[in-house]
Amino acid sequence: MIERHHTSDRMSKIVKHNGVAYLCGQVGDGATVREQTEDCLARVDALLQEAGSDRDHMLQAIIWLADMADFQEMNAVWDTWVPRGHAPARACGEARLASDALKVEVIVTAAVK
Repeated sequence: MIERHHTSDRMSKIVKHNGVAYLCGQVGDGATVREQTEDCLARVDALLQEAGSDRDHMLQAIIWLADMADFQEMNAVWDTWVPRGHAPARACGEARLASDALKVEVIVTAAVK
């Protein structure tokens, strides 16, 4: 069975199937990469909780940065957010995001508890 949450014509924020939760890309508010990353990860936390999961159960994370020059600043937030010993498989790359104001987008897949 496939469960979809917060579904519109374009996308769902959460899709659950066979014990796995797939989250849509999350962006955050703020002027800096740090602020946007913190807000974005807070949104990931909320969606994980709603999906019946948490940071300890993350399987994969894909991170898009508007500029790879922001890699260290984003990682400073990421490294304190990820539970020690529970880091997901991760990829990070540079991409043009949906608006010029956006600096970071995070996509997470996690096992449901």
